[in-house]
Amino acid sequence: MSEEQPPVADLPKVELHLHHEGAAPPALIRQLAHEKKIDLRGIFKPDGSYDFRDFTHFLSIYEAASSVLTGPEEFRRLTWAILEQSAENGVVYSETFLSPDFCGGGDVAAWRDYLAAIRDAADAAEAKLGITLRGIVTCVRHFGPDQAKRAARCAAETAGDWIVGFGMGGNEGVGKQGDFGWSFDCAREAGLRLTTHAGEFGGPDSVRDAVRLLGVERIGHGVRAIEDADLVHELADRGITLEVCPGSNVVLGLYPSFAAHPIARLRDAGVRVTVSTDDPPFFHTTMRREYEMLAKAFGWGAEDFADLNATALSAAFCDEDTRSRVAKRLETS
Repeated sequence: MSEEQPPVADLPKVELHLHHEGAAPPALIRQLAHEKKIDLRGIFKPDGSYDFRDFTHFLSIYEAASSVLTGPEEFRRLTWAILEQSAENGVVYSETFLSPDFCGGGDVAAWRDYLAAIRDAADAAEAKLGITLRGIVTCVRHFGPDQAKRAARCAAETAGDWIVGFGMGGNEGVGKQGDFGWSFDCAREAGLRLTTHAGEFGGPDSVRDAVRLLGVERIGHGVRAIEDADLVHELADRGITLEVCPGSNVVLGLYPSFAAHPIARLRDAGVRVTVSTDDPPFFHTTMRREYEMLAKAFGWGAEDFADLNATALSAAFCDEDTRSRVAKRLETS
């Protein structure tokens, strides 16, 4: 038996990088497709899991799966399913990326309806499962700067105690971080905190641009910063937090294994790193599995994961009352 009490996989966890539609259980998507008489057989493997070849194909499968999520009620069901699975894996606090593009097409009134349904499910899950959820509105990079402005307006109109941040996902190969400056300025002026994807398929310069041009305090992924020693020092000095998703990076081919992943080197260099699942059913992972694989790869124990969770909670975009409540849940006997 492991010396950790409890084993690291059983520890309570904080997750900061989770795509809402990307966390949809395949069974739920298949059920919704059946109810709506939509043929989505081409997006699944024979075993029922999502089927994709590479990152670009993954994005198309992601969008195809999201096509059955056509109204607030579907997002209510989705939110409950996501939180049920997260809670089963010991997550006590999660921040999820929500795109108005998939929730009303960027229309503020429609977005409010979707958001109300999502929050209803989140409140029910907190009461029943003990997991707290907060939302980060995200624009989709490959949809372009003009569409991003619509997402930013939705974010600004609903900023508050539940919508706590703004960010950007999508294909890093389309456009530049600086192209989206208006949207990030809009969100910042509304009091939202900022993150963006960079340093996954984009190199170190994409991380540098995200920090310097968009003024973000967190980076989604960011792992390719390891290729630039000066950038690593800058991230450490600035206290930028990386939302690292090791299992995702391995499945998508950035690194051949957990042992080859740079998360430990980044952490040893003083960079603030956290652990998340990204799009867990797509990448055949859970927060339990991430912990297990990292413990195996780097020999990390309960103290290491407690430190990672403390970093994640301090970087969370929630208010201080929520942070204090979550901190109590992280305490283990």
